[in-house]
Amino acid sequence: MANLKSIKKRIVSVKSTRQITKAMKMVAAAKLRRAQDNVVAARPYARKLREVMERLAQSQESDPHPLMVRRDTSPRALIVLVTSDRGLCGGFNANISKAAERFILEHRDDYSQVTITTIGRKGYDFLKNRQKMGQNYAGVISKPTYQAAALIAREVIQGFIAEEYDDVFLFYNAFRSVMSQDITCEQLLPISAPEMSEEAESGVQYIYEPTKGELLGELLPKSIEVAIFKAMLESVASEHGARMTAMDSASKNATEMIGKLTLIYNRARQAAITTELTEIISGAESIKG
Repeated sequence: MANLKSIKKRIVSVKSTRQITKAMKMVAAAKLRRAQDNVVAARPYARKLREVMERLAQSQESDPHPLMVRRDTSPRALIVLVTSDRGLCGGFNANISKAAERFILEHRDDYSQVTITTIGRKGYDFLKNRQKMGQNYAGVISKPTYQAAALIAREVIQGFIAEEYDDVFLFYNAFRSVMSQDITCEQLLPISAPEMSEEAESGVQYIYEPTKGELLGELLPKSIEVAIFKAMLESVASEHGARMTAMDSASKNATEMIGKLTLIYNRARQAAITTELTEIISGAESIKG
């Protein structure tokens, strides 16, 4: 009977866990809709800002902006890693953190030092004893705001201008679907102007007011802010998608475990009943004899 009680207790425990995972899946699904809408709304603005900035940078004739200066002497790199503050979302945090580690290993001959700044607690917890860590921005990723992204961007820009590091890379999970998140690495700084195509050179000519240099001075920092904010939005949507998938898988595993435990319980109960009947029959026969 003690074995039957322990099995029954375990069945109740797994059922309780299944209720929690199902509830977490529903919450993640509700949050995913809002997060996905935010990502869809942010992408066109970020893309158009990048196009305007690139056109300005291509046609600039004066000295390059400080954010476009490339330094090659003993270069140091900064990685801005976007993860989440919470777990229970499968390999979402571990995969992006390992991608940053692989990047460091692959470029160990290119940089004299690589520092990791994390947005989200999980990335910091994963890497704090394994890599050189910089600032950790915890508590800003659950409800990302442009103000928080602008603050992070300003600190990154200040460090780049002060030559604390020479290259800045942004790692985040780009949202593709509920089942798919793409590990993405973008170079934030220095900003490179792509070569102007023949079609662009012969296309419409714009008159800028104020000057191109002044516009670049405004747009280049703005582009860093927008890139970090977009990465935060993408990461939040990816996190909810990953959690929704993980909780769905956990619920299915719990259902399968409940079925197996129920079968074991029924077999144990049947064996206990058979044993009791055998003892009763044996006792009755001994009395008759």
